[in-house]
Amino acid sequence: MTDIEIIDLTPENIADYGVCGYKDVEKHLELRRKIDWFNEYYPKGLRIKALISKSGGYQGMLEYIPGKYAHRPVDAEGYMFIHCIFVGFKTQFKGKGYASSLIDSCIQEAKSLNMQGVSVVTRKGSFMANKDIFIKKGFIPVDSAKPDFELLVLKFDKAATDPKFKTFSLDKYDNGLTIIRSAQCPYSVKNVDAILKTAKKLKIKANLIEIEDSESAQKTPCAFGTFCIIHNNEVISHHPISNGRFENIMAKR
Repeated sequence: MTDIEIIDLTPENIADYGVCGYKDVEKHLELRRKIDWFNEYYPKGLRIKALISKSGGYQGMLEYIPGKYAHRPVDAEGYMFIHCIFVGFKTQFKGKGYASSLIDSCIQEAKSLNMQGVSVVTRKGSFMANKDIFIKKGFIPVDSAKPDFELLVLKFDKAATDPKFKTFSLDKYDNGLTIIRSAQCPYSVKNVDAILKTAKKLKIKANLIEIEDSESAQKTPCAFGTFCIIHNNEVISHHPISNGRFENIMAKR
């Protein structure tokens, strides 16, 4: 593992390393939005650990924050909450134990801060970690949300109250298309712009809601929290999608 180093991103160095594959502050609005969001929540305990290879560059990251400020619709106060984790833009960096090392670093920090444990939302598919790696670490499922989200926890204090999903109604999203997004997830800039143009072309009334804080993220009707597309009271995407995928979904409605 000598080729790999785990770097703690800070307001001073985040622009140097980038986030989620975005590296050019001048070129990528996605990165500028993410950096502004990071700078806001860093003093509140937000941390991003980047996996940097001397030979392969940026190869992964882990993002976590005290549960009070989680950007998912969860009640996880007292826990450290993992937003996202991924490893291996290049296949040779997968399966090497790097993700496990990143999770260990989060667990150690949560213990040092006398938190009740560590919590995370998982699901199969894109944009969110599968639960398997967390199960191996001793996490257990304590709640679920439609269609296939699970809330897992590793408790340091067995008597502590379990974290849980918050539930909110879709009733107010009954008129046309609503897209909810947050700067927490950088994969929601270009695609959303294209989707809004397609909605206009299809003569669908569209409303874009920008999540401005953790309180708003915790009130979203989608377990993903920082992205959601709703059409006439129905969630049609629980994570960022391409404009082409959006067009295919709408063609079937």
